[in-house]
Amino acid sequence: MKTLLGMVLLAAAANAADHATAAAFAADHFKAAANAAAGGAEEEIRRAEAAWALAVQARDVAALSRIYDEGLIYAHSTGVVETKAEYMKRLSGGLQRYTAVRFESTRVSVHGESAVTVSRLRMSGQSNERQFDDHLMMMHVWVRKGGAWKLAAHQTTKLAE
Repeated sequence: MKTLLGMVLLAAAANAADHATAAAFAADHFKAAANAAAGGAEEEIRRAEAAWALAVQARDVAALSRIYDEGLIYAHSTGVVETKAEYMKRLSGGLQRYTAVRFESTRVSVHGESAVTVSRLRMSGQSNERQFDDHLMMMHVWVRKGGAWKLAAHQTTKLAE
């Protein structure tokens, strides 16, 4: 699709009076198309973040299995680092529970077929029978695979109160 768009834009630009104008015309349109694609991807990532938050609170293992990449790295603010299988086992077994995930802000940076989100949020729940109510910075790394955004890495850090 990008190649076809490029050929159309270059053909239109060829009608311009000189090559410099043609190159500027094509560059402007490629830039506009890239910005539009990034804007669409940003909205997709924001929806994926919301779906993740709902799924972890509901302990919806089926939804999380679709959201998480097979190579998921899940780094908790406690320093514990888990694989997808380890994390899903704890979640489904009730050792990890989230009663609230409240986003304060989220910044999304799209990089082609990957994206990074940095959020400030409050998460509360229970981990290994210990209650928590943490103010956090959370970083997610998303990758697009087979047309779907997958969460490849999760990392949280406790913020000073």
